[in-house]
Amino acid sequence: MAVSAKRRHSGADDSGEQQAGYLGVTASAKGYAWRDRLAPEKRLVAEAISQRHGLPELLGRVLAARGVGIDEVEVVLDPTIKALMPDPSVLRDMDRAAERLAAAVKSRQPVAVFGDYDVDGACSSALLKRFLDHHGVPSRIYIPDRIFEGYGPNPAAIETLVKEGAKLIVTVDCGTTSFEPLAVAAKLGCDVVVIDHHQADAELPTAKAVVNPNRQDDISGLGHLCAAGVAFMVLVATQRHLRREGHYATTGTSEPALMDLLDMVALATVADVVPLQGLNRAYVTQGLKVMRQRRNAGIKALLDVASLDMAPTPYHLGFIIGPRINAGGRIGDAALGARLLATEDENEAARIAALLDKLNRERKAIETEMLEAAMSDAERLVEADPDVPLLLIGSQAFHKGVVGLVASRLTERFKRPTCVISWETEEGAKPGQGTGSLRSVAGVDIGGAVRAAVADGLLVKGGGHAMAAGLTVARERLDELARFMSERLRHTAREVRSALALDIDGALQPAGCNDALIELLERAGPYGQGNPQPRFAFPAHRVKFAKVVGEAHIRCVLEAADGSRLDAIAFRAHGQPLGDLLIGSAGMPLHVAGNLRKDTWGGRNRIEVQIEDAADPRRQG
Repeated sequence: MAVSAKRRHSGADDSGEQQAGYLGVTASAKGYAWRDRLAPEKRLVAEAISQRHGLPELLGRVLAARGVGIDEVEVVLDPTIKALMPDPSVLRDMDRAAERLAAAVKSRQPVAVFGDYDVDGACSSALLKRFLDHHGVPSRIYIPDRIFEGYGPNPAAIETLVKEGAKLIVTVDCGTTSFEPLAVAAKLGCDVVVIDHHQADAELPTAKAVVNPNRQDDISGLGHLCAAGVAFMVLVATQRHLRREGHYATTGTSEPALMDLLDMVALATVADVVPLQGLNRAYVTQGLKVMRQRRNAGIKALLDVASLDMAPTPYHLGFIIGPRINAGGRIGDAALGARLLATEDENEAARIAALLDKLNRERKAIETEMLEAAMSDAERLVEADPDVPLLLIGSQAFHKGVVGLVASRLTERFKRPTCVISWETEEGAKPGQGTGSLRSVAGVDIGGAVRAAVADGLLVKGGGHAMAAGLTVARERLDELARFMSERLRHTAREVRSALALDIDGALQPAGCNDALIELLERAGPYGQGNPQPRFAFPAHRVKFAKVVGEAHIRCVLEAADGSRLDAIAFRAHGQPLGDLLIGSAGMPLHVAGNLRKDTWGGRNRIEVQIEDAADPRRQG
């Protein structure tokens, strides 16, 4: 396969190799040092994996570099629900939640599903709705309006749902910090079951059950699940409870085929960027198999509107399907995504999918305009203080629904946590409030910082998890918030930036990039957060025919010393240091790093490199 597992460093021993950088790269176009992903102490593990399991050397290296032990290989290469899902009862309050849901099913009590407006919330809501529909339980989905209601349950919405007849409210992907709204439900005599995965304080809201693997007294070890992953386990437990009580036998109702719902769990798991480890790997692997059958009318309609005629992959879930579902919550009707995923009507699904596709195009235009303004503000902040731990940027011109996307772009560009705020228009002497979205880098817990700010009274509300969070802040408290967050994050943010490196899995030549290699690498998938896509270096390759295509992408050809070539593309690189280096290389050899993918655009079937970074060998050391 022409794959080189040999470390190409300028140092002689292991410690020197790590310091010198892979291929000697200490300062790439993106400011990274390159390093071998396989740590020296893992090399013997890689060899043992290959020998014991009869696997190629490269696959052994990929697995060992991602922390896979010798005895874990089989379940990693074949992740199944049976092997990786524990008894649902290991989750705190699970049995109470299952019992209450089962009671609603048996008595057919009206149930309201209160979900978040993102992909995870839409998928979680649709899971519950489809389960309840199967059992003939009257139910409705309520998704709050992102602009007017904000995140999570609110008292007015709870009152409305109870007045409409709801006897049980199930919150999904929200509710853990909704003390006042859930107290309203209790006062009105309506039970609430919370299904969530966001970080929690020791105190929990009033509810029949709070199923959240990230509550502080939960010891299940399932904190890496998204809300849909937790919701699926709730359905498993509820179905088991109904079966044990003889519900299916006495009523003649068939048991729902829960495995057929895994396509939505996979979609949420990838789109919510939770670690693809443990049970999440099974969710995505098995969910993709279900999705390929296109049984869900809504997902099928999204695949059709995106002209995706190949078997979907995690990339398609995260960058093709997910953004279209999110578009409704960002700039349109927040409930569109959940309605699409819950419907059985193919005509209705096609209509909603077309609308979401249109909204997604509008979202892209808004994001481009906002990003340009935010990027200028961020550059000024970094220029004034190169060590600034948090980029805090806001504007009345920013759209609430897109601040998270812009924050992600800035975090990617400046390698530090970012908070982007959309300010309300001030009325008279009223200072107004801002709705902000935060994104972080691995190693800096932004969710914990936001919860601490809430505890200190600096925020109207806020919450989230380590890598992403949201907040509402009064404009008059912004300076205090900035000081608080800077003091809390400065040390860890500095440490993370100083240790930034691009991990490389091996060196390749174009001749070795073939279908056999792709199939080999896919065995260790699915890839995503927590199980990174293998990244390879192409040493001293010339960049040919570089040109700007589409939305600031750069397409080119990599040519090795032997004349063999490979197509390549660098997304959103135009106008960035990476793009400048690729276009301005003037035929001089560059070290290029990226991952391999199959390109099927326009009916073609070819392998290309998705370039992530590059370095000029002459400027190292």
